Amino acid sequence: MGGSNVGQAAIMRRFAKWHIWLGWLAGVPLVMWTLTGLVMVARPIEEVRGNHLRIGHESEALPALDLTSAMTALKNLPAPATELSVVMAGKDPVMIVQLSDGSIARFSAADGRQLPQISEKQARATVAQDIAGGDQVSAVTAFPASDPPFDFRNPVSVWQVALHDGTHIYVNRDTGRIAAVRTRWWRVFDFMWGLHIMDLQTREDTHHPVLILFAIIGFIMSVIGCVLMFRRRKTRVSA
Repeated sequence: MGGSNVGQAAIMRRFAKWHIWLGWLAGVPLVMWTLTGLVMVARPIEEVRGNHLRIGHESEALPALDLTSAMTALKNLPAPATELSVVMAGKDPVMIVQLSDGSIARFSAADGRQLPQISEKQARATVAQDIAGGDQVSAVTAFPASDPPFDFRNPVSVWQVALHDGTHIYVNRDTGRIAAVRTRWWRVFDFMWGLHIMDLQTREDTHHPVLILFAIIGFIMSVIGCVLMFRRRKTRVSA
């Protein structure tokens, strides 16, 4: 019986050593995961996404339209249409056509003429109308789909409308719609997310060896800690 207790004590001492060494390895990641998780839940996700800045507008009813000319224009498209919608751009009805090759074409729903990408002036007007404080613009920059800004990271041609408070509003240059709202807090959240998944380069890869390794180490350390805590509690009770 005494030999069994000595053997168990030796195993517990070995577990304690492993727990210490694993703690040195996993301690920093565990603190980082806890801290980044705390920061990411510090504010509601709707506020992080900037939903509170969007101004709700009642849907404007489309006038009666004769789409004959607009539909005829579809025959000259370089690729088949996969999706079609008609929206009001100011006072003008616009038909937005998504093509099978991923591109977007815009037509006047009134007379069928193809429309160019929206201008800087139109992007400013959209932001001023749909975003609270959207008239406080500090800069407007055009980005092609091949080189989107880092806080947008979508292969879409956009206007970046930067507001005085540091918020970036992205307006799709093809559809004229707001594609994303990036507040300063969103950028803090994004950085913390990158730390959380240990991928500051793309901030999208949640399945890579470093993250998996430290997660396994943290799990083993936690299990050993629970075993040690249970055994010590049992020893105190027996005593």
